[in-house]
Amino acid sequence: MDRRRFLQGATIASGVALAAAGKTAAAATPGTTKAPSVSPGGPGMLPRVCSTWDFGVPANQAAWKVLSTGGRALDAVEQGVRVPEQDLKNHSVGRAGYPDRDGKVTLDASIMDEHGNCGAVAAIEHIAHPISVARRVMERTPHVLLVGDGALQFALEQGFPREELLTPESEQAWHAWLKTAKYTPQANSEVKTYNAGPGGTPGDASNHDTIGMLAIDAKGNLSGACTTSGMAWKLHGRVGDSPIIGAGLYVDNEVGAATSTGVGEEVIRNVGSFLVVELMRQGRSPQDACREAMERILRKKPEARGLQVGFLAMDKKGNVGAWAIQDGFSYAICDAKKQDTLIPAKSTF
Repeated sequence: MDRRRFLQGATIASGVALAAAGKTAAAATPGTTKAPSVSPGGPGMLPRVCSTWDFGVPANQAAWKVLSTGGRALDAVEQGVRVPEQDLKNHSVGRAGYPDRDGKVTLDASIMDEHGNCGAVAAIEHIAHPISVARRVMERTPHVLLVGDGALQFALEQGFPREELLTPESEQAWHAWLKTAKYTPQANSEVKTYNAGPGGTPGDASNHDTIGMLAIDAKGNLSGACTTSGMAWKLHGRVGDSPIIGAGLYVDNEVGAATSTGVGEEVIRNVGSFLVVELMRQGRSPQDACREAMERILRKKPEARGLQVGFLAMDKKGNVGAWAIQDGFSYAICDAKKQDTLIPAKSTF
């Protein structure tokens, strides 16, 4: 064998050995040769779904039925958040949501897939599942956001039934609120029942909140959904962060996804979910990204410390983290190991 052929053979052998070593490392930790990071939400795994608040547990279980059979993350988040949308005991999301100060139930929702496609509806009335209308906006129109009567018109044209969403219980609560007509959002009031247990007086708390859901499927693709009835007793036409892409929800399939909950005005002012994802792009863990985004809100507006805002994030590896202004925010995680995990989020105060 001459010298040139000998050197060629040695080079090929070295390349094969290096490729094999790299393949072994990649098999141990997909996408990296380093040890996987571990977040407070547990080590990342695929598939996985997370969502805000305690009603995220049954929502996650519905999403898991899609993910566990190899389904797409987009289908999982839509099916998942439809659960609280149709829950008549949930007065902050969907058909049983508390109305605005004019007695009208208006709903907001957004959805975003792994390709950056997104759709949303805002201030839509008479439609029980705004998340599914948002998906139709994404898939069947050239637009991202439809609002008010236009959103309702589109939904009816798409075959969604027109329904009366103001339930007797919500109407009773509205009439009780009208006696004082005070609009004072309270931190974490969103997870309390309106009558507040024994001795509670109807109308003594402003009920508002959101379910935000993030999922990563077996193929490693991310999607997210966010849906709410918004703040109870709001001005008619008020829109929060939930249907605003980049505020209430943002997905970047190269990096991760984020969603928010609480007082939407503060999230909108800081384009919160987009900020969380960009911080993850810079190398922060999901929890650190949520914390830093929250700190930015408080630096710009210190008086926001009396309100509640929470961020929930998932990175490309399935690691999950969250942070809130006030103590009391929780989020739910569902994967192959556990289907009903509820975790209290870290908070600034």
